[in-house]
Amino acid sequence: MVQSFYRAILAIALVASASAAMAAGQINVLHIISDDLAARLGCYGDPLVKTPNIDRLAARGVKFDRAYCQYALCNPSRSSFLTGLRPDKTQVFDQTAQFRKKHPNTITLPQSFRRARYLVSRVGKIFQMDIPGEIGTSGMDDAKSWDTVVNPKGRDVTVDRAAIQVLAKGPSWNTITKGNQLLSRMGGTLGWLADDGADVQETDGQAVVAATQYLSARSRDHKPFYLAVGFVRPHTPFVAPKSYFAMYPLSEIVLPVVPPFPLQLFPRAALATRTPIEMAMTDDLRRSAIQGYDATITFMDAQVGLLLDALDRLNLSGNTIVVFHSDHGFHLGEKGLWQKESLFEECARVPLIIAQPSGVNAGQTCSRTVELVDLYKTLTDLCGVAADPQVQGDSMTPLLNDPAAPWLHAAFTQVSRLKVQGISDPMMGRSVRNERWRYTEWKLGEEGVELYDHEADPEEMHNLAVDPDQADVVAQMKALLRAGGD
Repeated sequence: MVQSFYRAILAIALVASASAAMAAGQINVLHIISDDLAARLGCYGDPLVKTPNIDRLAARGVKFDRAYCQYALCNPSRSSFLTGLRPDKTQVFDQTAQFRKKHPNTITLPQSFRRARYLVSRVGKIFQMDIPGEIGTSGMDDAKSWDTVVNPKGRDVTVDRAAIQVLAKGPSWNTITKGNQLLSRMGGTLGWLADDGADVQETDGQAVVAATQYLSARSRDHKPFYLAVGFVRPHTPFVAPKSYFAMYPLSEIVLPVVPPFPLQLFPRAALATRTPIEMAMTDDLRRSAIQGYDATITFMDAQVGLLLDALDRLNLSGNTIVVFHSDHGFHLGEKGLWQKESLFEECARVPLIIAQPSGVNAGQTCSRTVELVDLYKTLTDLCGVAADPQVQGDSMTPLLNDPAAPWLHAAFTQVSRLKVQGISDPMMGRSVRNERWRYTEWKLGEEGVELYDHEADPEEMHNLAVDPDQADVVAQMKALLRAGGD
């Protein structure tokens, strides 16, 4: 009884402290971004993956159950949500394009906080960085966005590459690992390693050390801050300490069922990222790859926990918004697909949690359809910071205040296809998602159309686009897709 009383008093004090801080315009932002993370988390209902720390963040905030990236690839996605502009506006469709070449005067999300006299800093991967080749460097960072930056580099970069299990060993492997250097080509290859190192020795562990030092300084000088912390896991190669691999016995990993003739079920363009090596994987290799992915998720989750502990220990939780999400989802063998660049749910959907210091609607789940491009207006809105007038997307503040509030916005995701896997010409695939349906067109429908009913078919295995009973739905979703997001 006494403990419950004191917990209630503490909760009231935290809300009062947060309200006072927000009224004074001193609300901070801790923006945590995970790399290549699908919504495979305990709080999202995954029966196997262990994420106790992200789960407790969800218990402190609002979890968005239907959040979607705008482009299912790192650089285009990050360029979009960090500028608040959709990919068609940024013109970033691959891993090498830079948004400032088309839009030199863009005010990025962190820049908007700099203009509001926040201290704005980055630790780890926020804008595009090749993983693992550019770990420890600024990669394609945007220097205008930050006051200070830290580029952590751990033993996962310097460990002997020959120890990593990969699918692409062969004539090209020597060029990938030449001189014991991690070159960027390896980042596109499935690989995994149960490492002998400790958490703090890994790149993400080093990121937490740097971020905690930054938070400690802010707890002393009381200056408002926007701190972005970018974790490189679970991006391949899946490197994490051995203890995390031990949490996922291979015998407990359930493989997705792959239809025997997927090209009879889905447009060729939808499956164009499949590689012969990945398609030929044995069940044992498939389980090992999933084990590596899940292990690195739990390792990354432990680092999130250290950040949350630091906020509490330094008395910053009472005036700091914490937002957690990934840049896009990830395939682990569904429909024979691995990694990214698809328009199916596993790849377009992302985890997104926003926890306000007031604790408003703590532990609630929002089922409305939202987008990562909405983050810019949301965070600036919550902090009373002026957003760039060109910013697209919509503020999610109404949903944070009431997760069941009316919301008429759909989510739009796109990817491009080059001359691969039977695709004769470059094309764009575009998909729109509302609370029930996903509708996709490849090359304006010339190379395939897809419609999935998520009430009856959450795994998107039955394409209803040519079902005459769904003609009205197809027409409605087509009109929605063509209207676009803004």
